[in-house]
Amino acid sequence: MNAAFNGSIETYISPQTRAFLVRQHRLFIDGKWVEATDSGTMAVLDPATGRQIATAAAGGRGDIDLAVKAARRAFEQGPWRRTTTGDRGRLLWTLADLIEKHAEELAELDVLDEGSPYATVRNGYVADAIKHLRYYAGWATKINGQSVPVDNPNEWHVYTRREPVGVVGQIIPWNVPLLMAVWKISPALAAGCTIVLKPAEDTPLSAVRLGELVQEAGIPDGVLNIVTGDGSVGAALVEHPDVDKIAFTGSTATGKRIAQTAAGTLKRVSLELGGKSPIFVFPDADLKAVIPAAAGAVYLNSGQACTAGSRLYIHRKVHDEVVARITEYTKSLKLGHGLDRATDLGPLVSERQMNRVTGFLDEGRRDGATFVVGGERHGSEGFFVEPTVLTEVLDTMSIAREEIFGPVISAMRFDDDDDVEALVRRANATEYGLAASIWTSDVKLAHRMAHAIRAGVVWINGYNLFDPNLPFGGFKQSGWGREMGFDGLSLYTESKSVAVAL
Repeated sequence: MNAAFNGSIETYISPQTRAFLVRQHRLFIDGKWVEATDSGTMAVLDPATGRQIATAAAGGRGDIDLAVKAARRAFEQGPWRRTTTGDRGRLLWTLADLIEKHAEELAELDVLDEGSPYATVRNGYVADAIKHLRYYAGWATKINGQSVPVDNPNEWHVYTRREPVGVVGQIIPWNVPLLMAVWKISPALAAGCTIVLKPAEDTPLSAVRLGELVQEAGIPDGVLNIVTGDGSVGAALVEHPDVDKIAFTGSTATGKRIAQTAAGTLKRVSLELGGKSPIFVFPDADLKAVIPAAAGAVYLNSGQACTAGSRLYIHRKVHDEVVARITEYTKSLKLGHGLDRATDLGPLVSERQMNRVTGFLDEGRRDGATFVVGGERHGSEGFFVEPTVLTEVLDTMSIAREEIFGPVISAMRFDDDDDVEALVRRANATEYGLAASIWTSDVKLAHRMAHAIRAGVVWINGYNLFDPNLPFGGFKQSGWGREMGFDGLSLYTESKSVAVAL
């Protein structure tokens, strides 16, 4: 495993990306690119090197106020309110076409900002962003109410309407920045809402480029506003009295604070939060398929994914074989800069995140876990942590309970004596409930477990299978609401009843 990056980033990126990086990046408010009210800026770092690659505007409370006012005007007075549903869909489709046209540049920006390998970003995340926009472009013309039967139909005609919720504040995380932005804006725009988007402090670049493409697509001024900055910017957005809804993806701790703050103005809130997802491997599973999937469930994005399958429960009969093969797979991975096409695993997003992950590894050592491979920071440049496989892990250890958000697999055994109920209890013995995976040829067993595990998505003989039409979200402290599908659209609408006297 080699984290060295041979050559400067300029030799790996397109001329368009080079030109973008050296620009003075501003805030996008009411269709204009403006400096932060206090002219503040923040450095943008390449996590693979730790070096600064760009500068972004550091917005503040005053900028959030300007952005919310612009979004309110666009919602209540501007051309967006008069835009037909068909035209809304066409604008979303046009934006998807522009992302497709500039996919290479957008992928390079996310690689430089967040660290994932280029192929993963270009062929996975950017491609999925395009799919989501086109999916919700189709929904714009299909937001229906219904005729409601009543006791006195000769005297009343009653129907319902679905209307946009209004001005939406959307706060996105630093993992998978472009896709997370598109996940949020697609259903909101399809529903007819206006938006103030707050990208993560560590990864603002692709959101800024997205704002430029929004302009090029012809989406009216004020419909999508982008304010970059630190956590205080997100807090100001949540506190603002003229925001109708907050949509947040991030940590459970931050989600709780958002819910508490939003209660002051009774904003609608949807939250996609943390996870500590279990994977169960039974003796009859196809191990050839299990190994790359179970490893990828954690190593994708260097473990920086809310769905990371970091609790790997393996039947005793195949435990040693699975651990040995995952260890072999892990040792084969090449750590490196995401722009290096030979890279399998990139860095963590920041020094802060790297220290968090290595702190959990230190706790695992103190608790008595066995380190089969990995377990250390890798190299002295950038924020790399070795992909790590742990055994002799107990459910009570912090590495088995806490969301690590790093490339760490905790392997644990189960036996023939453990019936379905016992396994489900282990799966559910967490404050989270986002995802789970079951590997077996026994269809009855798979469905019994899928029904009993309290998680928003359960994959059987697979992992990280996503589709724009498949609702995604969590039980318990993994969040409120569902993104994607009609469920995701409904987060951005209100139901109105209309009763007409005949």
